[in-house]
Order: sequence, then C-alpha cells, then structure tokens
Amino acid sequence: MRRVPEVKWAQRQDKVFITVQLPDAKNAKVNLEPEGVFSFSASAGAENHLYELKLELFDKVNVEESKINVGVRSIFCIVEKAEKGWWKKLLRGDGKTPHYVKVDWDKWVDEDEDNGAGDLDLGGMDFSNFGGMGGDDDTNQEEEGEDKSDAGITEGKTEAAQST
Repeated sequence: MRRVPEVKWAQRQDKVFITVQLPDAKNAKVNLEPEGVFSFSASAGAENHLYELKLELFDKVNVEESKINVGVRSIFCIVEKAEKGWWKKLLRGDGKTPHYVKVDWDKWVDEDEDNGAGDLDLGGMDFSNFGGMGGDDDTNQEEEGEDKSDAGITEGKTEAAQST
C-alpha cells in the first residue's frame, strides 16, 4: 500500500522551501522538473513501507539553482522560482490543498516582511544542487561518515538519493 508523507512549505519572493517529513527515509529519490513537478519516493519504518508523493507546483522553477538536503528526519528542498513573485498557494489548480500539505510556520515570512536577505537559519546543512552538475558527473557528499547525499541530472529530470 502506497503512503504519502507530510509536506511542509513556506516561500520567499524568489524561492519555495519544501520539507518532506519522513524520519529514517531509505532510498529517497526526489525529482524536480522545470515545469514545476516535484516527485518524491522513499521507504521508511520498521516494515519499509513505500512513501510516494507528486506535487504540481504553482509555477515553473529553476532546477539548476534549486538545492536539496537529505537528513535523518526530513528531506529539505530549496526550490528556486523561475520568476520572482509571491505564489497564491503551493499547488496549481483550483482544488483543495491535500491534507498532507501544511504551511511551515517556522519558515514562513509574510510578503511585506520579505527583505530578500535569505534570513533563514539553515543550521549548517550540507546541500547538493538538484542540477548544474554537467555531463555525467555525480556529487557525493558525506557528513561525519553517516549522512550521504547523492545528486545528479538525467534527461532533464533531477534525482537525489540517500542510501543508509
């Protein structure tokens, strides 16, 4: 049975913060497409349940400038907007926001308070780029020998994976 993880989001004029709340995620894969399609899959829990998610973001994004951090408790993405401006909501379409998508009030800033200074404290997180790797280069980053992030781009889509 497919399960859906909780997602929290916040935005600035030039970027969207997306946090997928899934402790101890294994084989995490994240795809981000320029049209604004955000896909996620991973297994987690004692029984390795499969978690999947596909979000059609409100507008187009810049994959090359977007970043990801795969952590122990969550997967945190900084998605750069293709065009600066405040989105009315996270997802396109007129439907109701799914119950698993919530506002991240810890990161939220109102439009009139956004000074564009990137004032979010990221606590020394180690980020990999979604794109901009060029060719077949892969970037492997290790933090204290435990947390591995792997990012690469294929056929216009980007994948980030963590294996534990």
